[in-house]
Amino acid sequence: MPTIIEGFQLRRFEFPRSRIIGDSQVRIAMHYLGTLELRSSGGQTGLGFFGALLAPLPPLAEIERSFAAEVAPGLIGQSPFALTNRVSRPRGGNRRGTIFGQAVNQALWDLQGKELGLPFYRLLGGRAGRVRAYASGLDFHLSDDDFRAFFAEAARRGFTAFKIKVGHPDLAWDLRRLAILVETVGRDATVMVDANEAWTPKEAIRRLHAYRDAGYTPYWIEDPCLRDDFDGLARIAQEIPFSHVNTGEYLDLRGKHTLLERGAVDILNIHGHISDSVQAARLAADYGIPVSLGNTPFELGVHLAAALPEAGWLEYSFHDDHGLIEEPVRFEGGYAIAPERPGHGLALSDKALADSGRPGLNGRGMLSPSASAGRDNREGRRHGWQRRQCAASRWRNSSGWARRASLVRMTGSSCSRGRSSR
Repeated sequence: MPTIIEGFQLRRFEFPRSRIIGDSQVRIAMHYLGTLELRSSGGQTGLGFFGALLAPLPPLAEIERSFAAEVAPGLIGQSPFALTNRVSRPRGGNRRGTIFGQAVNQALWDLQGKELGLPFYRLLGGRAGRVRAYASGLDFHLSDDDFRAFFAEAARRGFTAFKIKVGHPDLAWDLRRLAILVETVGRDATVMVDANEAWTPKEAIRRLHAYRDAGYTPYWIEDPCLRDDFDGLARIAQEIPFSHVNTGEYLDLRGKHTLLERGAVDILNIHGHISDSVQAARLAADYGIPVSLGNTPFELGVHLAAALPEAGWLEYSFHDDHGLIEEPVRFEGGYAIAPERPGHGLALSDKALADSGRPGLNGRGMLSPSASAGRDNREGRRHGWQRRQCAASRWRNSSGWARRASLVRMTGSSCSRGRSSR
């Protein structure tokens, strides 16, 4: 029989970052992460990731209720292959956002690779399983000393390309940061700058010329002005021929198409939703525009970067969340190496299984592990899978997998939670 999706499990994590990250617009001190696992009738598990930047995720019970009521009915009993290839056009009330979209898509692609025994980049037709990576500090709020130490460590690890945050109201601040970077990593390094929409088109042009006059010519300027100021972005691209305009990460496929059509981008930035990223890269290829991969959860974007046409770069920001993953993506000599394991090759670690918390918030630190977390964590994963018995509105079966018939009819409001190792 064809492989179908039989169940799911959600987990939630919250803990402080080892450094404050951010840009000219935001400051971020915490990790707010969630994981989704989809299990197939063939016994494989697909893993996807979701999260929030500025505020905690809802309690786990609410995440589970929302997923079971709004998302699971469209997944359970369906083929992961059919779901990733389905063409749909939501209308009216069906056009609504969800925190689960990217996670579902990632888990479906992961399942496909595992069912076929192929690493994700090979599933997409890639041959060389590596791509050049750049060290990205997300460094706007770092002191000069911490900024210097961060990029010195990145260079020590073999990186030869570096991206820094700019867009300070004071031009002298930007120039000082560029000077510190070049002093730290050397004049031969490839340097990118990211303004996070801090400027008007005119100010962006003025800043890039000021950088160049001071002896710094960035390889690209990322998001110099508002994301949908297509005329402004095109003007910048025309008036700074010595640097590339990298943009597009905040836009949907229609917006990316407009960027390309208007000549408002030199390098299209993509990440997140795998299927949309593949479509965007194909569209960029039609226009002869290369793509770069921005930050993706646990660097799973290495597979896309290794497979898509003219994808030259992968962003790496040294997030301190790799304790959650059994075998993180490796970096060697300034290159990201795609795992050769089937699917995207990422799996939750024993630490993640032990530390996934209860649904309530408890302020700083990791959410409190459940009382059962001391048991064997792999056994805990098995018992955490959700399966509903609709008539009784209670958890069903020790393996916990949600069955299609019950989920389709379930409202999610009156069903009690069952055992898990959260």
